[in-house]
Amino acid sequence: MRYEMDDLELDRIKIRKMMEMMRGREPGGKVNVSGGHPVVVNDSNFDELIRSNTMVIVDFWADWCMPCRMLAPIVEELASELRGKAVVGKLNVDENPVSASKYGIMSIPTLMIFKDGRPVDAIIGVTSKSNILKKINKYLS
Repeated sequence: MRYEMDDLELDRIKIRKMMEMMRGREPGGKVNVSGGHPVVVNDSNFDELIRSNTMVIVDFWADWCMPCRMLAPIVEELASELRGKAVVGKLNVDENPVSASKYGIMSIPTLMIFKDGRPVDAIIGVTSKSNILKKINKYLS
C-alpha cells in the first residue's frame, strides 16, 4: 500500500523540519543570532532576544497562513543581508500565543521592528523586500 500526502501536508512537514534545524540555541540556552538565518523565537526566549540586541525584526506567522509562506523567502534573505546590523526572528503565533497577544498581533504575517527593546514599527501583510528594507533602514541609522 502506498501512502500519499497532499502538498499542504508536505509543506507543513518541510517547514516544521526547517524550524527544528533553525532552533538557534547555544549551550546554556542563549539564543544564537550569528548564523545569518532567522532565529526561532518563542514565548520563553522573546524578551531575552529583544533586550539583548539593539535591532530585532520579528516575523509573526503560522503554518497555515499562505501569505506568511509567501513572505518567508524574503525574511530568510533579510536575515542574511542584515547580519551584523539586526537580528531577524520568526515566531509561530499558534505555538506562542503569549508573545503574539502581548504585542497585539491581530493579522499575520506581521513583521514587527524592535529597537533597544521596544517596538517601533510594524509591517502587516505581504509587501516587497524593498518596501520592508525602506522601513527597516529608517531605524538602522
